[in-house]
Amino acid sequence: MTREEAWRVVCEFVQSESLRSHMLGVEACMVAYARKFGEDQEHWAATALLHDFDWEIHPAAPDHPMKGEAILAERGVDEVTRRAILSHASYSGVPRVSLLERALFACDEITGFLTACAYVKPGRSIYEVDVPSVKRKLKDKAFARKVSREDIIDGAQELGVPLDEHIAFCIEAMKARASELDLAGAGHNQAS
Repeated sequence: MTREEAWRVVCEFVQSESLRSHMLGVEACMVAYARKFGEDQEHWAATALLHDFDWEIHPAAPDHPMKGEAILAERGVDEVTRRAILSHASYSGVPRVSLLERALFACDEITGFLTACAYVKPGRSIYEVDVPSVKRKLKDKAFARKVSREDIIDGAQELGVPLDEHIAFCIEAMKARASELDLAGAGHNQAS
């Protein structure tokens, strides 16, 4: 499935702009990692976009992503992509063995957390987010309480990237698409 085909599936199933933005944020980080690791950027982009496509129709475990995987299978999505989507949910019982699977898990929670960090900055901008401020917010259990700190830490570890480096890498990936993610803030334009 191409990136554009995946985006059409997202638009069909996802009405929430914030959920769409989350999936675009995960895509930004995944494509950057695909480039870094010499992997297929289109495939990684499609996988990232599809990972939560069923959240609105299956908002609870274990339905998400298991029931969504069946929908993707019916639509001809390849097994590698479907397995990666299943493995991003630790409760699925599908172990993360491929680089694609580990990267999706590593990028999922951190993307949401970085978005939350940007939203509390004065300019509501990813450009204001840095590693030290993210690390402080990770220690604040009341901040973005639904984001699993354990998954963020485990994700970086499973990917084999030091946590600080992973955070910095994802910040930069999201900066590159800040306008599209509605994280550019008032002081930056699309050319930033």
